[in-house]
Amino acid sequence: MLNIVNEKGKISITNEVFTNLAGDAATKCFGVKGMAGRSKEGGPLQLLRRESMSKGVEVHFHEDDSISLELHIGVDQGVNISAVSRSIMKEVGYKLSKATGVPVKSVDVYIDTII
Repeated sequence: MLNIVNEKGKISITNEVFTNLAGDAATKCFGVKGMAGRSKEGGPLQLLRRESMSKGVEVHFHEDDSISLELHIGVDQGVNISAVSRSIMKEVGYKLSKATGVPVKSVDVYIDTII
């Protein structure tokens, strides 16, 4: 959880807010098939349904009140992986910063599967 304190009061933003926003922004990018994740037992990789896509996102909080994200995704076969990754990085960073006001230090994209 991230706590932001200013002259008007305190705002607490939970981890789920960041993961849901990031998952939503990433899956709307061209070439992304969906978020990828594994079960807690370490089972096979699977594409996550819309309601659980936040499981493919990890949020890391920094002391300067910024965040870093790791996204695990599946992409369509035949897309330019480099271009899709750059698009995801820009889109996710922009959407999270705009929606929460929290600076995004980095967005790391891991292509876990090609479908």
